[in-house]
Amino acid sequence: MKIAILCGSVFGAAEDVARHASGLLRSAGHEVLLNSRLTQAELLGFAPQALLAVTSTTGMGELPDNIQDLYYQLRDELPASLRGLPGAVIALGDSAYDDTFCGGGEQLRELFGELGVNEVQAMLRLDASESVTPDTDAEPWLAELIGKLA
Repeated sequence: MKIAILCGSVFGAAEDVARHASGLLRSAGHEVLLNSRLTQAELLGFAPQALLAVTSTTGMGELPDNIQDLYYQLRDELPASLRGLPGAVIALGDSAYDDTFCGGGEQLRELFGELGVNEVQAMLRLDASESVTPDTDAEPWLAELIGKLA
């Protein structure tokens, strides 16, 4: 299966999780597209069969700068080729920011809903207040996702 990973990262933790997810997905036999500066043209040109979003949250619950252009393009154009694809979201945040905790992930979940992407697994929330190894903390969730995509 061709899986595109949409990655929003400020300080690199979400990108580390996305790279780790990419390795696990490839080991399971999937073809993976991962580019932290992914454009809509690259995404649609890849013709994904599933989507995984991995993002941190910045500011007042917003998406990181590196994924905003892609987010707005997808939201404004709603490409029909993504409708019906399986998808899932990993959100990184800090629960000390109660109202905005994992807000970037929530934005991508909402976008997936608008695109008609089928959420195959509940969003994983990784809390920086509780963990310093989000990449390995995501492994059980990713294993479950890989099973659902098989």
